Amino acid sequence: MQNKTKESFFTKPVNLYYMLAGSTLLLSLLGLIMVFSASSIDSLETKGSTYAVAARQLLFLVFSIPMAWVLSRISLYHWKIIARSGVLVSVLMLIFVQIFGNSTSGNQNWLSLGFIVIQPSEFAKFLMILWAGYILAKQEASGRIHANVLVLIAPAFFLCMILILIGNDLGSASVFGFILVGLLWVSGLKLRAFGFVLSAGFLALAILVLTSPYRVQRFMAFVNPFAEDQYKLFGWQPAHSLLGLASGGFFGVGLGASRQKWGNLPEAHTDFIFSVIGEELGLFGTLATLFLMSILLFSIFKIAMRAKDPMVRYVSSGIGCWIGIQTVLNIGSAISVLPVVGVTLPLLSYGGSSLIATFIAIGFVLGAARRDPTIYKELQATGNRWLQ
Repeated sequence: MQNKTKESFFTKPVNLYYMLAGSTLLLSLLGLIMVFSASSIDSLETKGSTYAVAARQLLFLVFSIPMAWVLSRISLYHWKIIARSGVLVSVLMLIFVQIFGNSTSGNQNWLSLGFIVIQPSEFAKFLMILWAGYILAKQEASGRIHANVLVLIAPAFFLCMILILIGNDLGSASVFGFILVGLLWVSGLKLRAFGFVLSAGFLALAILVLTSPYRVQRFMAFVNPFAEDQYKLFGWQPAHSLLGLASGGFFGVGLGASRQKWGNLPEAHTDFIFSVIGEELGLFGTLATLFLMSILLFSIFKIAMRAKDPMVRYVSSGIGCWIGIQTVLNIGSAISVLPVVGVTLPLLSYGGSSLIATFIAIGFVLGAARRDPTIYKELQATGNRWLQ
């Protein structure tokens, strides 16, 4: 009886691989459908076709899936080579975007490559996690992991956050900060030091908000977006996000039947995709989304816990922290329990940089699962060469 309990569906090692791959694909498919629905009106007005935005998302997805499969086959040796230059590449990309980047909605975080526009901070998230995992693993091997972990990785993360803040992107900088906190927690930083870092981070966030009238207004709007002095200004997005969610009921108004996407909810297919899911698919759709995201995060952290190599453990945990905190920030903005910070909902929101960067990270974790002897043995037993 005890063995059967250990081999339940959620704890059987090979099922972690299937849960990770399955939840990723299902969330991506749901995201593609909802991006098409949420963007159709805006796409028709700005690009002359209701399919234009969704078609780009489809191209990103078609590129991302085989890319993740290939990356899952990369050896840990080659990942370590890439990791060594992760911080340098990240800093150079973030500097480059501040010099040559494009400004959108007041944030200078986009870089045009002629045929495509990318957001370097999305790729820097993964590269910084990869680099930090490599550094923490080296320190663990030396037996001094708790001694100077803050000195090892925090300065590089702070530098990246400063460069992002120069571009006025508080949302992405916050994600970097929470990734750092997550990595420090996983590394076993002493509770007192961890509490100090967390307090300092929230104090810095408060200062950044209070020293910017724009951010203060954003903060005040989330408290009561329907207030008379806020509704038609900074309260517009959170208010109409709540209206969309409230009108969805249990099963929603029907796929494609959202009323808020008709100009009432800006960024419906990016920052507020969760609101459109709630309006069109109702409570059932939002709970299904949360369930799939929970399965994704559960499988990532369980794979991280099973990893024998410390770098794999740190990087996989960092990826879980990244996806988790970005999900909390996005959905928190949509349901107005957090100020609007302008970050995407992983795998669901429109955006090539976000989707590709997330699939790169998923590819790493899939590779970590394949390097697990127990999981790999069971994958081999299927006889399916695509899984081996």
